[in-house]
Amino acid sequence: MTNSLTDPLTPAARAFCDALTAGFPPPGDPASLRAAARARLGELPAAREELADGVRVRIYEPPEAAGGSGGGPGRGLGHAGAVGAGVRDLGAAGAADSGGGPGRDLGETGPVGTGARGPRSAAAGPGMQAPGAASGTGTPDSRAPGPVIVFSHGGGWVLCDLDTHDRLCRALAARVGATVVSVDYRRAPEHRHPAAEDDACTVTWWAARRYPGRPLVVAGDSSGGNLAAATALRARDRGGPEIAAQLLIYPALDHRLDGVSAEAYAEGFFHTTAHMRWYWQQYLGPHGDPVAASPGLAADLSGLPPALVVVADCDPLRDEGVAYARRLSAAGGRAAVHVHTGMFHGFLGATGVLPEADAALDSAAAWLAGVARP
Repeated sequence: MTNSLTDPLTPAARAFCDALTAGFPPPGDPASLRAAARARLGELPAAREELADGVRVRIYEPPEAAGGSGGGPGRGLGHAGAVGAGVRDLGAAGAADSGGGPGRDLGETGPVGTGARGPRSAAAGPGMQAPGAASGTGTPDSRAPGPVIVFSHGGGWVLCDLDTHDRLCRALAARVGATVVSVDYRRAPEHRHPAAEDDACTVTWWAARRYPGRPLVVAGDSSGGNLAAATALRARDRGGPEIAAQLLIYPALDHRLDGVSAEAYAEGFFHTTAHMRWYWQQYLGPHGDPVAASPGLAADLSGLPPALVVVADCDPLRDEGVAYARRLSAAGGRAAVHVHTGMFHGFLGATGVLPEADAALDSAAAWLAGVARP
């Protein structure tokens, strides 16, 4: 518990964060952590599952209420599609126009690397629309010409699964008006790097064939954000499918964990730096290549699709996400950072509970509407 007079989290976020922390064990036992991640799931609505070239996936179609006759991306937005205050695109042209380097273009999100708080995200819109019944035909939904999002769940490559991220995937499908393909990738420590990355790529290549002509987005939260970024790099380097955009939600991109935020928010904000270091150890094993597993350390970030990096203000991983966006911009790419003040790692799992989570999802959907067009 943090003193309320100095706590950087909002009161609602602090209550939610503390409730999560109370039931979450320290690093060390994968089975205990996995059980804790699933402890509050309850019964989930039915969803369609398939094998995508051998990898299990769960597929979510946007509810009809999100778009009626089937509009494009952003059709399910709860409010106007404008991105919230304090968010700026970091494209190379924008950096030049501002008269400074790519790093300075982040000024509106708060002084990165100082632990300072940036401005709040946009005000929350109405609650998430209820998902419709999933199709059981096993064929693409011709009513949904919006983007296809290949989503890799977080959990340090060790815990979490399709069920733990079911709610977030349904919210993405509804808010964006997208088909979301959630990847049941192999987890560490039973399967070390690059097994999870291979599975994410397998599903992405499959989705490109399964949904031809629709914009393809790679997305993920935390370790899943790592897999999404790695997939974009591999698609560029190995002649993979064209990817329209990357949606990286508080991604784990750099094994070194040497940003100021990794120290400033090392503990007391649910996701600890100690947990993250342990996750990296499980993912890499004794003989893994940490650089190869860290998209943030890739030598060349040119030629990659536009990226939105969503970060929480009070997250050990905040700085590496911002650093990645800066490097993408410096390499001539289009990158945007949404910094959500007073939030913690994992806050997007609280859609319908924390207004900031709904606002973050809405602003991400608005951004995708601008870059992932049919």
